[in-house]
Amino acid sequence: MPTDAAPVRCGWTGDDPQMIAYHDAEWGVPLHDDGRLFEFLVLEGMQAGLSWRTILHKRENFRRAFDGFDPARVAAYGAADVEARMLDAGIVRNRQKIEAAVNNARRFLEVQAEFGTFDAYIWRFVDGRPIRNAFRSLAELPATSPASDALSRDLKRCGFKFVGSTVCYAHMQATGMVNDHVVDCFRYRAVG
Repeated sequence: MPTDAAPVRCGWTGDDPQMIAYHDAEWGVPLHDDGRLFEFLVLEGMQAGLSWRTILHKRENFRRAFDGFDPARVAAYGAADVEARMLDAGIVRNRQKIEAAVNNARRFLEVQAEFGTFDAYIWRFVDGRPIRNAFRSLAELPATSPASDALSRDLKRCGFKFVGSTVCYAHMQATGMVNDHVVDCFRYRAVG
């Protein structure tokens, strides 16, 4: 029997169309494309201390400002490029975060050189397959995990910035390294 009822979603989307679209199409889907992994690394770092909604609504501005999240192009930025981004009202104008994005692009390329791909490097922290949690409410979702702690420590060892365990856990959720859709969300089984 057909129904017009909206699907059950994780409650963090609210009624924001961009948040709903992101939740329904991207969040928690296992991601193995280095360019997209770099994008989320930058965006999650930019989110530190802010809401994901704020970052998501500026995502296209970030793509424009950071050359489509091409790590080689971002790694080549100098002081003038940082200053130009500090003047861009469409993004988060935090010098430390912008400088971290440039630094992280350089470290990202080093990791690629060592491991072949950033994907090969980062997915090691979950043994190459998503961790599937079974939380019933948003209140159960952790801010960190042993895997995000380990990833954070190793990224810092490699020289990355703005990669604390909370940022790393958010990155793992976004890129499907962990499935944190609540069990009654229609996406829980879809990304599992």
